[in-house]
Amino acid sequence: MWITLLLALIAVAALGAFIWRAGLNWRSETASLRRQLLSAATPAGLYDPAMLAPLPAPVRRYLELALSPGQPLVKAAELTHSGSFNMGQDQPNWKPFSSSQLSVTSRPGFDWDARIRMAPGLPVFVRDAYVSGRGILTASIFGLIPVAQPESDDELAQGELMRFLAESPWYPTALLPGQGVSWQELSPSSARATLRDGAVSTSVDFHFGPDGLIERIYSPSRTRLNGKTRSQLPWQGRFWNYTSSHGMRIPFAGEVAWLTPAGPAPYWRASLEKAVFTFAR
Repeated sequence: MWITLLLALIAVAALGAFIWRAGLNWRSETASLRRQLLSAATPAGLYDPAMLAPLPAPVRRYLELALSPGQPLVKAAELTHSGSFNMGQDQPNWKPFSSSQLSVTSRPGFDWDARIRMAPGLPVFVRDAYVSGRGILTASIFGLIPVAQPESDDELAQGELMRFLAESPWYPTALLPGQGVSWQELSPSSARATLRDGAVSTSVDFHFGPDGLIERIYSPSRTRLNGKTRSQLPWQGRFWNYTSSHGMRIPFAGEVAWLTPAGPAPYWRASLEKAVFTFAR
């Protein structure tokens, strides 16, 4: 009996050590990717309203509302979110999550490090990132047992750069002229933004609400992963609860959804808990 108990304790201790080591490795990779992002960050300058003259009217109106004259450009944004993530494909299966994210504006990139609680004491570690032109997506239980890790290819990189562009309402100086984004007016309340990073490029349509702020972003085609298969679907994000932070107006709530033939299929809903900015000198 004592031998059985001892062996059980040894097995539990060994499993705990494996889990601890996996978590340590995951955090080490996070730190490495974020050092890489910050080492390539190069923005400089101040926001001057005169910069907005060549922009489409709805974009100009939005940036006038979102930014303060004379403020420095955002170099990096550290974002903390909490909310729920839909882990189901055919049926909703919402699970709580928390995440930390580092986004840098030039060279564009981000690292999203999340914990999705599948059950009490059972977290799935998820990384979604765009670093030096490369898309990264991986998910594993305890950071130890892989459940998703698609090949990092051009299609994945394009989708991750699209996410960076779509999330620019959290770091709106990235949308100013000279920051790599070009604009095309679509209507009095919408405009298309195109961002190129080396060989990777992407476009997102920005829709502005009656208050002039970004209400919705949309792409007619983004890669959706379902196991080992991929498909192209329309994709959108919504933003609300704009609040002043560091001289900028940024959204503190949002939702992301696939637009399927059966209707919108949301998969990410969250609130922004904290935003810490590093500004260019």
